[in-house]
Amino acid sequence: MTTFSGLVCKSLAIAIAGAITLGATSAGSMAAGLDRAKETSEHWSAWGGTVGVRWNRELADDLGLVLGAANGRHAQLAWREHEMFDLRQTGSLEFDVRAGNLHDFIGGSLQARGGYVIDSPAGRIDLTDFRLSPRAGDQLILDIVGGDGKAWFYIDRLMYELVDNNQRLAVRTMDLRISPELADRIGHPEVANWAIADMQMTTDVLRQGGDPQQPSGGFKWHGQAAPAAGATYQADLFMQTFNSQYSRCDGCTGEGGNGRVVFTPSSTLRNNVNNGSAQATIPGDPLGTSTALWTADIPWWEKFSGNHPPYNNDQHPFLIWNLYRFNADGSIDQIGRSGVKHAFLTTNSSCLEHPGTSQVLGRGCSDTYGTGNNDSNSDLGPRSEIIPATNQWGRCGSIYDLNCDGQPNGSGNGNFDQRLITRESQFSGPGQAGATYLFESWYLARQDINIYNSMATKRATFTRNASTWSVGGNDQYRLGPAIDRWVDPANPGANARSVELASTEGHTKVAVKATSLGGGLWRYDYAVMNLDFARAKTQGAEPNLRVISNMGFDSFTVPVGSATITNVTFSDGDLETTNNWATGVSNGTVVWATPTKSNALNWGTMFRFSFTANLAPTESSATLHVAETGTPQVLQANGLLAPGVARAKSGFGNNAP
Repeated sequence: MTTFSGLVCKSLAIAIAGAITLGATSAGSMAAGLDRAKETSEHWSAWGGTVGVRWNRELADDLGLVLGAANGRHAQLAWREHEMFDLRQTGSLEFDVRAGNLHDFIGGSLQARGGYVIDSPAGRIDLTDFRLSPRAGDQLILDIVGGDGKAWFYIDRLMYELVDNNQRLAVRTMDLRISPELADRIGHPEVANWAIADMQMTTDVLRQGGDPQQPSGGFKWHGQAAPAAGATYQADLFMQTFNSQYSRCDGCTGEGGNGRVVFTPSSTLRNNVNNGSAQATIPGDPLGTSTALWTADIPWWEKFSGNHPPYNNDQHPFLIWNLYRFNADGSIDQIGRSGVKHAFLTTNSSCLEHPGTSQVLGRGCSDTYGTGNNDSNSDLGPRSEIIPATNQWGRCGSIYDLNCDGQPNGSGNGNFDQRLITRESQFSGPGQAGATYLFESWYLARQDINIYNSMATKRATFTRNASTWSVGGNDQYRLGPAIDRWVDPANPGANARSVELASTEGHTKVAVKATSLGGGLWRYDYAVMNLDFARAKTQGAEPNLRVISNMGFDSFTVPVGSATITNVTFSDGDLETTNNWATGVSNGTVVWATPTKSNALNWGTMFRFSFTANLAPTESSATLHVAETGTPQVLQANGLLAPGVARAKSGFGNNAP
């Protein structure tokens, strides 16, 4: 396995193409901008080394692109499954370094030994001995120039490090995208700028422009004393923006079909900007300003990179994403959910305080994990390995360390494992008339004081174009979970409620809408979003922690008194009936319970529970039973609605320990 463990490394920040302006308006931000403007420009260059390509071959097939075998001088697959090629020691890639950070590419190029020949309906594309060349007029993009001198593909979302004592420039990941010209040429204009491959590169530094200026000062970990009396630094990570893209499909036929579709995001985060006073990190959003007045650095150590401060392990953030359908009848379903993406490096773009390493996120720093990297078999794992409320990974016994020897093994993932997968009929066809859709993306960071601003949602639309699904919309961005866009806790509206259950074991939200059907009948839709609640069973301790289980809830109960109940429904968002929860109506309650623990309501997951009643709503409660034994065994959500039942007076309330 190729790693950069134990290397003395320093991050090179880069503003990705298409990234939004960060927009911090504080005086400190303005001063930092002036300071950056005065930084000395240093001309560096690099040549030779290796470059790797990992194609999304399923997507290529969908587009009629026939990828020939890798040809020329190339090594075996790298551990992230890239096909590796040598880079020639002729010419060089020229780049500008300022204050130790990559500022932009200046010129030059790097050329591979070998490459690919791609056949398409519109002719052949020869990528043999392809070149990586900075784009004129936009030198944060590298064009992939083929044998015909044309740039049919380009690269963005580059994540850099200087390694081996600044002797090599390592690009750990970058998205290879389809140019608009190629999209038009192959008759698929809708796929312009889609990511179709993930790339990596390591090239030898040929010339340094001067002594790199190292950021000064030590790390500011969560809980350490801040300059103000009695204040401490606190971790508060924000989801800055994201976009979603179609990746592949198994058995797709189009509108209303049964094909399994994979969607993948490109997600950008930003660390809190505060340095003693409250300033907006995400301007214009109600959740965009942190209550943490002193920003903590956030550890970003790659898995298996050793034991590092502040937790004496390889702590790093995790990323998950979900897809929701807002049904025409007013109910909501979660129709897709991913596994866990393990973060491994931060580019620390546009920092207010650069931490001096790519393994720590500094104040005001941003970072993006692109579509190709979020679709990597070597970086994705199951949610069952994570204790979400504490953001601890059970390395021992994980898919990456099966025998708990501290050495990585292959994940065993295929291209449909750990992905967000949904059926075509879940988001298209006549059965979904009138529905709307939201994608949700969420970074989890250890000791994050506010999980709600590290997640966000965006509107999505879906269009079938011959052999692919295009994701449109990608707008109406808002911080917070999707359930809060179904029922807004601050303004729920008539006959709707939302309550939060918060404890040291995690957060859960329960929301309800009661809809009059006429004739004295009401439909009740309850959505339970287990955000990060898990009652974990573990063995050992970090860094050799094993997560035996991390169960959520196994039953949900609503009191209904003397109401007549019909049309009891359970929805876990998939089309499988064998894992559905059993339902029952007795003793004045409606109960849903899982027959086995295999489909418990675990973290990052929403289930819907619905029924029809002949009584109008009044204030009431509902209870959730924890799947794993312990205290409390039952959590009670007060302040909800149910048919004609007075509010319960006992049990654990909305802030149960």
